[in-house]
Amino acid sequence: MSTILIKAAAIVNEHKQYVADILIKDGLIDRIDSVIDHKADEVINAEGLHLLPGCIDDQVHFREPGLTYKADIYSESRAAVAGGITSFMEMPNTVPNTLTQELLEDKYQIASRNSLANYSFFMGASNNNLDEVLRTDISKVCGIKVFMGSSTGNMLVDDPHTLEKLFAQSPMLIATHCEDEATIKSNLAHYKQLLGENIPVRMHPKIRSAEACYLSSSMAVELAKKHNTRLHILHISTERETHLFDNTIPLKDKRITAEACIHHLWFTDADYDTKGNYIKWNPAVKTEADRDGILRAVLDGRIDVIATDHAPHTIEEKEQPYLQAPSGGPLVQHALPAMLELYHHGKISLEQIAEKMAHNVATLFQIEKRGFIREGYWADLVLVNLNKPWNVNKSNILYKCNWSPFEGNTFRSQVAYTLISGNLAYANGSLIEGKAGKRLTFNR
Repeated sequence: MSTILIKAAAIVNEHKQYVADILIKDGLIDRIDSVIDHKADEVINAEGLHLLPGCIDDQVHFREPGLTYKADIYSESRAAVAGGITSFMEMPNTVPNTLTQELLEDKYQIASRNSLANYSFFMGASNNNLDEVLRTDISKVCGIKVFMGSSTGNMLVDDPHTLEKLFAQSPMLIATHCEDEATIKSNLAHYKQLLGENIPVRMHPKIRSAEACYLSSSMAVELAKKHNTRLHILHISTERETHLFDNTIPLKDKRITAEACIHHLWFTDADYDTKGNYIKWNPAVKTEADRDGILRAVLDGRIDVIATDHAPHTIEEKEQPYLQAPSGGPLVQHALPAMLELYHHGKISLEQIAEKMAHNVATLFQIEKRGFIREGYWADLVLVNLNKPWNVNKSNILYKCNWSPFEGNTFRSQVAYTLISGNLAYANGSLIEGKAGKRLTFNR
């Protein structure tokens, strides 16, 4: 039986901070106490460090299979662990798209061999795979992903009849990307007529507009209310959309929930002039008023979780002209440091970071024994030094694509240790490999 003893950590958990020791046995949190005097295989002196539950990222694109020249489960899970993300949920727009149970299981098999972090994978929906979707095991899969807007391959669900049936019959959580395709196409045609093929990237939030987002999000909410569907809307990017969601009922009782992403909490349309395609995401980064409105909704409980939508592309792809450059960027290594930077700016508390990046994700997806620092739970933990500045540069970026929208930024806080299911996976700048993460399971 392997044991790890963490001594004198400033624990941030369930809206409280306190100093305590934690004893970990066989991957689980065995005991939390003010002082634990117990011989252990490994002792971590956590004086001066803050201990948070490991972050659970409910939206990543790790590009395997089919797009592994950009990223793969091994490379991106390493980056996630270095950033304090202990579990991830990965999206189905790989190649081939994850539209059958067999293709879904293939991804689980890859992760069981190669992922340093804990993992789950979304089943993909298309206009013609409802029977496959309904075969999904609700206790072993995080959810169903529906693209209600532009996508790649066969992933766009734009048939009203199919959407009705999905929302009516899905036995589990439906996570949606919401942008109205007709609005986007009309906006793009307008700007092509005005500017030709050389549209500047600063037009991105005009083309993939606030209206396109609201039209699609409001339709998803309407469908979910009609069918009592368990709906989770991903990457809210406008202030207007935040008013679609309720903060008057406990999260465990909500049928409709929402996610904010790091880039929509950090960047604004003013950053396109310096960052260009490196902050080109779908939905687009929009105005300062949108960014600030999203943060308000995170803080008041209308938006329930914070995620990354980590979606790497190569530098060569990103440096193409706006119309050719793909949307998306890598974020898992820098998400927690970025949120801790907002803490230093007085915009969010440590307790709220733990809530939005761990507790609420576990509650929302009904994840078994994760997301909280509790006796009997898996020891998915991150120790951070709030006062150890570091600069993001190519020498310390772990993404396979080897770039970050945060390059040149100095963060005041640094991840010191990450534990995955009770195994020390990252310590003082070094990854400790050899033990794969575990498949997430769900209390459903």
